[in-house]
Amino acid sequence: MLDIDPARLRGLKRTVLIVALLNFGYFFVEGAVALAIGSVSLFADSVDFLEDTAVNLLIFVALGWPLAHRAKAGKVMAGVILVPALAALWQAVAKFQNPEAPDPLSLVLTAGGAVVINTICAVLLLGQRDHGGSMTRAAWLAARNDVVINLGIIAMGVLTLTLVPNGWPDLILGMGIVVLNFGAAREVWEVAEEENLAAKALAGEVDDD
Repeated sequence: MLDIDPARLRGLKRTVLIVALLNFGYFFVEGAVALAIGSVSLFADSVDFLEDTAVNLLIFVALGWPLAHRAKAGKVMAGVILVPALAALWQAVAKFQNPEAPDPLSLVLTAGGAVVINTICAVLLLGQRDHGGSMTRAAWLAARNDVVINLGIIAMGVLTLTLVPNGWPDLILGMGIVVLNFGAAREVWEVAEEENLAAKALAGEVDDD
């Protein structure tokens, strides 16, 4: 979409600001639990809440910018999405030599709360994802991926409690978070590149031949 109606722009800004505040609040909750129980996957997910906060605040500022500037912001966010993936990788390497199992009950309860927060965010962003280009698509992709990750953490907690009482399921899920975030970053980059080409076409910089 090349231009955003003023009324829709206000709605978009209100939505992403609410989503940013929800993510920022739960970042502290999940981060504290992750550090207390030594969970790689929960730590990566808590960093992801902080990343989502940054993405949505950037959208709040950048919505209404010219198309070319929005495309650049989308590419920046593609890089931002990689932050939790790198954090998960670092934490996984740190625990690789001694993969102790995190407390399963704390995992399940904390991830359950994260499912609630991320589902609310995904629903709020669902109706807006196609109206702000790569930026709102980035926010929706992040919220969608977070729900999947949270459900995976819950399943991993149950698995650790019942069948595999060690830290390997936690490490494996942490690496899965890396894969999800790389995929989201790639998709956002591609949409931003499309916007960049569209902006150049409007400016007469693209040769039709």
